Amino acid sequence: MTAPVTTRNPVAQLSDYGQSPWLDYIRRDLMTSGELRHLIEEDGLRGMTSNPAIFEKSIASSSDYADLLNDPQYASLSAKAIYEQIAIRDVRDAADVMRSVYDDTDAYDGYVSLEVAPTLAHDTQGTLEEARLLWQTVNRPNVMIKVPATPEGIPAIRQLISEGINVNVTLLFAQSAYEQVAEAYIAGLETRAAAGGDISLIASVASFFISRIDSKIDALLSERIKASQDGEKSKLESLLGKVAIANARLTYQAYLRIFSGARWEALAAKGAQPQRLLWASTSTKNPAYRDVLYVEELIGRDTVNTMPPATFDAFRDHGQLRNAIIEDIDGAHTTMKTLSDVGISMDAITAQLLDEGVKLFDDAFTKLLLATNRK
Repeated sequence: MTAPVTTRNPVAQLSDYGQSPWLDYIRRDLMTSGELRHLIEEDGLRGMTSNPAIFEKSIASSSDYADLLNDPQYASLSAKAIYEQIAIRDVRDAADVMRSVYDDTDAYDGYVSLEVAPTLAHDTQGTLEEARLLWQTVNRPNVMIKVPATPEGIPAIRQLISEGINVNVTLLFAQSAYEQVAEAYIAGLETRAAAGGDISLIASVASFFISRIDSKIDALLSERIKASQDGEKSKLESLLGKVAIANARLTYQAYLRIFSGARWEALAAKGAQPQRLLWASTSTKNPAYRDVLYVEELIGRDTVNTMPPATFDAFRDHGQLRNAIIEDIDGAHTTMKTLSDVGISMDAITAQLLDEGVKLFDDAFTKLLLATNRK
């Protein structure tokens, strides 16, 4: 009798294209219910990311943390200290479940990310101190400490890598900022290698945000379209929903260029891993667009896509697979040129998005502390 054919779902098949599916979500019951283990086994989940907004929703909307929140020994602690206890426990337990992935992939995947306090986004020394403390306290080789790609964050990233601390660089919007981050990573590895340190187990991802770019630019385009003449109108309409993907595809070309050549090969010979691009903010904000647009269009080798649960479920259900990240690079250049031609500055947009991203995370952190206090 012939054994039944089992079909791997689209999320699980992403690994066939060299992309690692991560989950942009964390909550205690993921670990305690066995769901995280199920996602690994059935969907090929390869990692997890978290941020203050995710923790705020988890704490505010569940009773999963009552044991810590009601523990008398924590009564005298500040809301931030209690949150850190909650986050560290969740990340540590998630990392323990993901450890099988880490081991099976030789430290390529299986990571869980924990963010430094957003209030430190413009404080290099404060970021270094908190990142070191979180790294030491979680005490798992498959944790990544999230550091924003602000001007003050870049030197912290280089230093942390040189100390052997895994870093998830967050809030990347501009290709130029990504290139600075990649340089910081490589320089950090070189510093560590020159001092005789092992660089083979250091991992990093560069979290490049997607949908927020289209949300911002589409809003500007829509206003311009209303007042435009026919000739300009068609040009403006051609950019709707196109810029974020074009920006990501060109950034991936920069990745291919940076992580090749003699300088990188010298580090790779010592076991260094490339700093992969991680596509973040990949839920579709505009209901007119396909709900898995920012997954399907960015599939490619040596990348990560971290998806919120709804996007993860949608791609599992009806995602279509192809090696899209290297498609139509000429078209991506044309899109970015057209954007400039119509008078929209990508540099100005990405700078604004970085400022807004820091503020959003800071506001979420404030809400998180308030939720912790209320609970």
